[in-house]
Amino acid sequence: MKGSFKEKAMQLVFLIAACASIVAVILICVYMFGNGIPAMQKIGFKEFLTGTEWKPNNEIFGILPMIIGSIYVTIGAIIIGVPIGILCATYMAKFCPPKIHKILKPAIDLLAGIPSIVYGFFGLMVIVPIIQDVFGTGGKGILTASIMLGIMILPTIISVSESNIRAVPDAYYEGALALGATHERSVFFTVIPAAKSGITAAVILGVGRAIGETLAVSVIVGNSPVIPESVLDMARTMTTNIVLEMGYAEGLHREALIATAVVLFVFILIINLLFSLLKRKGGKA
Repeated sequence: MKGSFKEKAMQLVFLIAACASIVAVILICVYMFGNGIPAMQKIGFKEFLTGTEWKPNNEIFGILPMIIGSIYVTIGAIIIGVPIGILCATYMAKFCPPKIHKILKPAIDLLAGIPSIVYGFFGLMVIVPIIQDVFGTGGKGILTASIMLGIMILPTIISVSESNIRAVPDAYYEGALALGATHERSVFFTVIPAAKSGITAAVILGVGRAIGETLAVSVIVGNSPVIPESVLDMARTMTTNIVLEMGYAEGLHREALIATAVVLFVFILIINLLFSLLKRKGGKA
């Protein structure tokens, strides 16, 4: 009876926790869409989404430069962070000696705990001067922010990917060896594909952090509300646009910033759906 009571009590606790999460998401959505959609209607959906000028003092609110800036920075972070993260996770799970793993694992966990502003300061003091010396520009821009975000998403991708690679049954690896494959081929052509679902989830989590990052990006991206023409140009992302102006925004300006958050929310949702579709297609193939 005691065991049955404990099980039912824990089921109730888990149910309440799950419902609390759902209610929190619903409340956030209601608040954002309830304030953002009317703002878009006042400004005009087309003008808001495709406008190339952001001049709050003149009540001109076009977020296309911020949308493009967010896309460029996110793609850059994916190109830099995802391959390094997956390869590092593979090394730690299947190639790394135990002594080295004991050093690498805490170091990666420590990277996950570093505050965003510290990453931003590191980017400002280290990455920006390197970009200045190599390309002869001001240093701040999409490339700098992409490198910084690529570093920031590494702990998430590495930790989740490593766990999923280790979760693949040994029979997959041993079967590949029995068929004559080398250690490397067994890992990369048998174990990694088997862990593809978990690795995809790791990438989604990493991309979610890259899109939502604000402080570190605001320090090194340049915060110029114009459409960038190259990866070396300064830009402004949707998150930095919100954090830079929300402190003093009023009226339609404040509502436009909330509408920007709505667009960001939809943007993240679309990316998650695209990853899910790719995951399903890969599974069918």
